[in-house]
Amino acid sequence: MSVSLKPRHLKLYADLGRIFVRYGRSDLAAGGGLEAGLLEGEPAPSEVEGGNGKRTRKGEDLASDLEAMGPTFIKAGQLLSTRPDLLPMEYLVGLSRLQDKVEPFDSEEAERILAEELGVRISKAFSRFDSEPIASASLGQVHYAEMRDGRPVAVKIQRPGVRQQVASDLEAMEKVAEVMAARTELGERFDLVAMVGEFRRTLTAELDYRQEARNLERLGENLKKFDRLLVPRPIMDFTTSRVLVMEWVEGVRVTSLRPLARMELDGEELASQLFEAYLQQVLVDGFFHADPHPGNLSLTADHRIALLDLGMVARISSSLQERMVRFLMAVSQGDGEEAAQVAIKLGEPGPDFDEVGFVAAVTELVDRQQGVVAKDIELGKVVLGVTRTASEHRMRIPGDLSMLGKTLLNLDRVGRTLDPEFDPNQAIRTHVANILRQRMWKQASPGRVAASLLEMNHLIQELPTRLNKTLDLVSSNRVQFKVDAFDEVYMMEGLQKIANRITLGLVMAALIVGAAMLMQVETNFTLLGYPGLAMILFIGAVIGGVALVVGIVRSDETSTESHHRTGPGRR
Repeated sequence: MSVSLKPRHLKLYADLGRIFVRYGRSDLAAGGGLEAGLLEGEPAPSEVEGGNGKRTRKGEDLASDLEAMGPTFIKAGQLLSTRPDLLPMEYLVGLSRLQDKVEPFDSEEAERILAEELGVRISKAFSRFDSEPIASASLGQVHYAEMRDGRPVAVKIQRPGVRQQVASDLEAMEKVAEVMAARTELGERFDLVAMVGEFRRTLTAELDYRQEARNLERLGENLKKFDRLLVPRPIMDFTTSRVLVMEWVEGVRVTSLRPLARMELDGEELASQLFEAYLQQVLVDGFFHADPHPGNLSLTADHRIALLDLGMVARISSSLQERMVRFLMAVSQGDGEEAAQVAIKLGEPGPDFDEVGFVAAVTELVDRQQGVVAKDIELGKVVLGVTRTASEHRMRIPGDLSMLGKTLLNLDRVGRTLDPEFDPNQAIRTHVANILRQRMWKQASPGRVAASLLEMNHLIQELPTRLNKTLDLVSSNRVQFKVDAFDEVYMMEGLQKIANRITLGLVMAALIVGAAMLMQVETNFTLLGYPGLAMILFIGAVIGGVALVVGIVRSDETSTESHHRTGPGRR
């Protein structure tokens, strides 16, 4: 198997190969068929002096290299920043700061796309449209505008040609993943083909702005009870697959607040509501904003937190939610062993999974947090550490857990910006009762109750027929029970042998005790100068002991030979 040789893919293969070589994985470059990237003299990532001595800048350098490769790889870097099972922490830190900012494209081109998508002249749709973008990213850029009724809005316009570029890049990435899965241990262990397939689905959805608009509507509805949070509403009549129009939110990045500005906030309440809102999204709604980095959380003039950019969302099944509740509770309470056991149920242990080592490592990781003061606890790092530990011990963890860890890591940072004494563990313990209550109400929704009633109705209708058949079988003595068990003949033979050996051992013990007692009785009958009856009992015990040993050895040898002849599967 080899990679595609299409001309448009060759440069990308070379770039990927160089990245693998530069960051010490030339084996993956060769295994992925990227020999074109195996260049000698490739410079190593730089190092800088930090406050605690030397630290590498590998993460920052990798982020820069991915930025240079275009929008697909910027998004891939953002996704990799949630996978501690794939990359060391130093890379995750660098990729988590990956800035999705590029030079804006031509304003005339933006206006052309906008008019084409809306089907009307811009002046007909908006009373004001600023041609100069206020933000520019790899997939699109944002302009300020005002509706005909005076409402301020943000207009997000997709970058021209980005869909074609992403489709080409994804096609090449899928080919590389197929080759790596077939030729490398890492590719097979992490199922790179499925991973790239999931990345394709995520990125394809992000390129459809109608999907992002629906995400905004859904999240806004789910979080409407939180009065300190704001989700901008989309203007659906002006939204297409390449244009998104939504409410304008005036604010500043949460992490850019100055100390004096923080004094005017109720930081404790803001941090508490934000954390509870994300717990609800993950553990109740099963639908959450998966990229709450500081750039996507804005503090408005009326001291609310706006959640922006819902291109990247995650969905969690109900069964997975229940296990995540238990996992987070175990971590927050410092129960490392319980956290490890729940993580095992969350994941997929491989054939060489080291359960004992995994439980010990997770227990140590969680216990280490119990000696940390509240303001220094980093719950997100603990969750990401568990996913990395799972990978080291040959267990595959669902990407949802890694995404949750990255989300909590960002929330830790934002929460401490709003409230320096913010304790995520305490927040989980405080809100979990409310979270569980919401889950119960959700499960008792009219739809679920109706489904249960339909099942019960079906059971009641079928019950007479099934009961009649069962009674007919009982009355005609045709009821049969099938039990898959060990062969009772072999089991009884084994038990009989054990009983015989125990009995013989007790008889010999009695002979020895009796002989010892008779040694004290004077008698005319002697053997070798000792009382004769006592000596007879001793000799009988010795003979019985030898016979027992010989019988045990012969029986074990016979059983071993029979096992080898019939195989371990005989019953």
